[in-house]
Amino acid sequence: MEYTRLGSTGLQVSRVCLGMMSYGSSSWREWVLDIDASRPLVRSAVEAGVTFFDTADVYSLGVSEEVTGTLLGELFPRRDDYVLATKVFSQMSDRPNDRGLSRKHIMASIDDSLRRLGTDYVDLYQIHRFDSETPIEETMEALHDVVKAGKARYIGASSMYAWQFAKAQYTADLGGWTRFVSMQDHYNLIYREEEREMHPLCLDQGVGVIPWSPLARGRLARLPEQRATTTRSGSDPIGDRMYNEADDAVVHAVADVAKGRGLPLAQVALAWMLHQDAITAPIVGATKPGHIEDAVAAVDIELSDDEIAALEAPYVPHPVLGHS
Repeated sequence: MEYTRLGSTGLQVSRVCLGMMSYGSSSWREWVLDIDASRPLVRSAVEAGVTFFDTADVYSLGVSEEVTGTLLGELFPRRDDYVLATKVFSQMSDRPNDRGLSRKHIMASIDDSLRRLGTDYVDLYQIHRFDSETPIEETMEALHDVVKAGKARYIGASSMYAWQFAKAQYTADLGGWTRFVSMQDHYNLIYREEEREMHPLCLDQGVGVIPWSPLARGRLARLPEQRATTTRSGSDPIGDRMYNEADDAVVHAVADVAKGRGLPLAQVALAWMLHQDAITAPIVGATKPGHIEDAVAAVDIELSDDEIAALEAPYVPHPVLGHS
């Protein structure tokens, strides 16, 4: 495993981040694994050198945080040995203030997350989306107070427009508040719209990029004719809306490079991402041991300029996806 700084901070993270959305309760999503089924997968990631873990309060409506806290407590001797990230924003109940980025919801949510995670602090506290209903000044000051209270070491953001992210950073500077150090955005070989504005902004501002769905919800891990063979891919209306048949040419390009190298498709797609200058660590989900093996192996794969060009050539521009 390789390690790198998260953006321009001094925080060292593994080049692979394990996404914990897959672990929690199947009553939330049928493909989610319970704690006993999750344990061997998280253990194999830890044994491979993964030290960076990402969850959110909304995953399994809090159960993912509980599973994450329990398993990391079992697998690491010290809290300081791993980097823990969670998120706030999403609707957690039918109560009117149990969503969004108001000061009230942020302050309540960080305490709820820490209780479920069984820790005094998170390393990275992220806003899950941009809240157009709350003044950005209110959000940034509340996040700053979370950091100053010692409940989070850093703050990060997730999918939004580049102008919204720039506005948040500028607001933090004006108020003398904590800036975002990371951007968790939707990015993969099929969806590269973030290269237009968000990634150049992050590179310029020293913000680490930790993309979600680096394998396009599994589409980059198998040929089109092999889809709908897993519980998740067979019941994924969100993925069906985000990607289309025009993207299959990219998958076939990945397959061609993978065949020439004698590698799985997933390893090639992840290796391509790790070659991108803006990327700190892709967030990889794993429900089978092979998923972790592919992610870890990708760190050591060196692609040639010709291979990268071949992977990128079939790309078809997309409308903006993943901001809601």
